Amino acid sequence: VQLQACGGGLVQAGGFLRLSCAAYGRTFSSADMGWFRQEPGKEREFVAAVRWSGGSTYYADSVRGRFVISRDKARNTIYLQMNSLKPEDTAVYYCAAKLSGIMSTIRLSDTYHYWGQGTQVTVSS
Repeated sequence: VQLQACGGGLVQAGGFLRLSCAAYGRTFSSADMGWFRQEPGKEREFVAAVRWSGGSTYYADSVRGRFVISRDKARNTIYLQMNSLKPEDTAVYYCAAKLSGIMSTIRLSDTYHYWGQGTQVTVSS
């Protein structure tokens, strides 16, 4: 499985961006796909995830109410609509995928097997 992410950029605080991540190659009918982010010198942190089957969504507390994750089954693509962006949202954003597991693992980056290249999001104050 190959994941290709795009959509990052520079935006002012309060603005919005939409990230997309397309999956190529082998796909799974039961998978979790998500977004993580990482700032220099910090650990990668969970942002949002969606279960491919059923569409349940999960969010980090820091982005809930501002970010929306969605999936397009026909395009094997997930999206992250980021609204009301804050300077603290600045990071490299990564999309990831794994076979669906127990719900409690969906926020754990170590459980994801496939990763896309990062895309930089910079929010200026």
